[in-house]
Amino acid sequence: MAQWATFAGVTGVVLVLLLVLSHLTQSAFSDDDSTASDGADTASPQSASASSARDDSPEFDSESDRRDSHDPAAPADGEAGGADSSAGADADTDAETAAESESDATADRDGRSAAPDRPTTANDPTTSERAVGPQRTESPSDPARITEPGAHSDGRPQQELDPRSLSAGELLANVALSQGLFASVLLGAVLYTGIPVGALGIEFSTAFLRQGLVLGTAAGLVLYAANEIGAAAATHIGFDHDERLRTLLAPDTTWEWLVLLAFVLPLIAGFEELLFRAALIGALSTGFGVDPWLLAIVSSIAFALGHGMQGSVGILVTGLLGFVLAAVFVVTGSFLVVFVAHYLINALEFVVHEGLEFDWAETLES
Repeated sequence: MAQWATFAGVTGVVLVLLLVLSHLTQSAFSDDDSTASDGADTASPQSASASSARDDSPEFDSESDRRDSHDPAAPADGEAGGADSSAGADADTDAETAAESESDATADRDGRSAAPDRPTTANDPTTSERAVGPQRTESPSDPARITEPGAHSDGRPQQELDPRSLSAGELLANVALSQGLFASVLLGAVLYTGIPVGALGIEFSTAFLRQGLVLGTAAGLVLYAANEIGAAAATHIGFDHDERLRTLLAPDTTWEWLVLLAFVLPLIAGFEELLFRAALIGALSTGFGVDPWLLAIVSSIAFALGHGMQGSVGILVTGLLGFVLAAVFVVTGSFLVVFVAHYLINALEFVVHEGLEFDWAETLES
């Protein structure tokens, strides 16, 4: 006898874990964006300070004053007087230079600093040569200070894993591992609890296979076009549609494209349809007698929340797409139809946007 309650409990746990993982991924991107924004904001005061220091530095003014005061062509009270003063100034300068050279040589022999009262700064080369270890400024808001490893410039702990630092292959492996693990748990629960495969919309017949391929392909093409037009229209109005995750998952090599299209995307479509349509609608409606259309609404909301990385537009469009897939599942009773449709939608998005670099939003605007 099927253990419907146990299967429902396992399904609920998998759903919660998936939503938590989606939220953590979204938070990782948000934290990385805020860190980059903070770095950009603090860079401006530093540049302004450096520019101000260069503009206000007395060194250049004194150099200019010395050049003007020692310039033989500088205006004088009389030609003879100007020549005499210029010659006297040159003689005084030579004498001062000789005296300074003798003082420097004496200081070097005694091991003393030639300018003991000169304040040391962070830009002093002699100070930098003697410095050992990280140097910190007194101001905690100085963006140029050196921080300890694993911390941001403002002292906040750095994320242990930045999704942007991973290659496309590593991200594909990570997605495949997580989705495959969740799918394995669900399939194991089906076998352990004895849930009939018919309740999940699965049959083993030629008619089932033919129906799934034909109807699934037709539904996938129509839903893909509607999904793209809806997302482009919402973006044109001004809603946010975040496509960073898809861009990060975009393959770089032919081998990665093969892995994506032949393994990762089928795995994603299979797991999500098994969870959101077969388990949450098919199994629960069969085992507990719940109206499948009510479960279709609940599963579509959960499906939308699981795609929070795509922004407000992504949540809205994905929610509507999830409900249409749920309706197709309720009407046809076939897991294969929604699986094929879901796979085609995802595959066409990658091929069109990342492979062909075609943007629906720009095309509709033009």
